[in-house]
Amino acid sequence: MKIIGIGLGLIGGSMLLSLRRFYENAEFLGIDSNDMHLQKAIQLKIIDHKAEDDDFMNANLVIISIPVDNAQNSIENCLEKVGEHTLVIDMGSTKQQLCEGLAKHPRRHQFLASHPIAGTEFSGPESAFETLFDHKTMIVCEIEKTDPKLQTLAMDCFQNMSMNIRFMHPKAHDVHMAYVSHLSHISSFMLGKTVIDKEDDERNIFDLAGSGFESTVRLAKSNPKTWVPIFKQNKTFVVEALSAYISNLEVFKTQLENENYDALFQSINKTNSLKDILDGIQ
Repeated sequence: MKIIGIGLGLIGGSMLLSLRRFYENAEFLGIDSNDMHLQKAIQLKIIDHKAEDDDFMNANLVIISIPVDNAQNSIENCLEKVGEHTLVIDMGSTKQQLCEGLAKHPRRHQFLASHPIAGTEFSGPESAFETLFDHKTMIVCEIEKTDPKLQTLAMDCFQNMSMNIRFMHPKAHDVHMAYVSHLSHISSFMLGKTVIDKEDDERNIFDLAGSGFESTVRLAKSNPKTWVPIFKQNKTFVVEALSAYISNLEVFKTQLENENYDALFQSINKTNSLKDILDGIQ
């Protein structure tokens, strides 16, 4: 078995490391636009060596984990180079634009649109680890457009990691991600920016910040090269989510200005129901 990874950072590297546990005799190859990442991935045994163009023809699986603004071109290039029995999978955080762009590709049946709900705020091959996807959710879009035999290969990979498979329409995926993922990152980025703008002495941030601030701004350490393209591609639904969020902030601000503490209590108390919801998911 031959598996090729395009993009060898946190997501791509972790996927390859995870698959190594179940396909011990497989050959793992890779490509990355950053040559230092490629060399690091070889050192960390994420891949055996760099993939060459000729390797794609007899690959079984190609996993694409790159910024979403380059994903379609990369997928199209792969589909032109691979053999008739190769599956190409992407790991991107936006799906509607991608699926629409590939809808009429003659080899669409060799592509699977997927998105693992897993990650950290870190990037690069050194951030990858083999258990990142274990027991996490994998969203799969338009599986009916993928060849049934290639579907089986993908499901075997995901099920080996005990992933929870969720089938979803690309538009529904992007709407949900705008609220539960993309908005979370924006909130973290902007909270961090607000505090940095306010504090002239950066040391005060570290001296006074508690665990609540640290956990809330954790995502602000995420790579803008990854996230700006996501916000761009999912602009419509991200703006919708932002409008709802800003509206709630304005209500909170007004209640505080008017000293309506009963309303603040009720709002926060109602939101505490998240504890039960999230506990039920885990």
